[in-house]
Amino acid sequence: MTTRKQIMRLTGPVRVVAVLLSVGLTWLLASMLFGGDSASFVRHFLNSESQEPTAADIRPRRYKCGLSAACPPKHLAFRLVSGAANVIGPKICLEDKMLLSSVKDNIGRGLNIALVNGVTGEPLETKTFDMWAGDVSDLLKYLRPLHEGTLVFVASFDDPATKLNAESRRMFEELGSTAVKELAFRDSWVFVGAKGIENKSPFEQRMKNSKSNNKYEGWPESLEMDGCIPLRPAVSV
Repeated sequence: MTTRKQIMRLTGPVRVVAVLLSVGLTWLLASMLFGGDSASFVRHFLNSESQEPTAADIRPRRYKCGLSAACPPKHLAFRLVSGAANVIGPKICLEDKMLLSSVKDNIGRGLNIALVNGVTGEPLETKTFDMWAGDVSDLLKYLRPLHEGTLVFVASFDDPATKLNAESRRMFEELGSTAVKELAFRDSWVFVGAKGIENKSPFEQRMKNSKSNNKYEGWPESLEMDGCIPLRPAVSV
């Protein structure tokens, strides 16, 4: 008969395997959707599992942007944090470099956006759009000329949606968003999309502003999301 102690011994390894499989499937899905090299990811994943831990591995390790594990080759490590109420600003980290934050003094109420070259991983531009008192035409002018493959990182602060119209919501849907159609006043939202993405992005979270469930008075809790984005192969001419 299986004893309780034997069951407890099995619980740890089973959980570890489940977590590894979950992370692996998410990265593989992202590689397929964003046009990355899924084969290199599989090799990286299998090789990392077959190696015996060393003394250095036992010590706590720090990975880019605070991720729990290193990204595969040809992938970008990222972390997005939405603003908390209208007090603590959002953050966008890419490859261990802070692109947007209160410390850099380049964040603002509304939508905080960072554009990144999807082939090289080079940051292109950061900008904020006030969705409470601003003009949505500024956002439209910003999104319309995006080049194919451009990665779009978005983190909300305070109110991300009041000035959004049908056209701006459609543009985010074309970048891979599914939540933007329902995005409303003071919702929390983090999103990573790409110009020309074939399907919906796996990197998106939304927390609805709800009086009964809000963490802060008038605002939902802040959202935090991280992961690995595959670089797109360069198009040969």
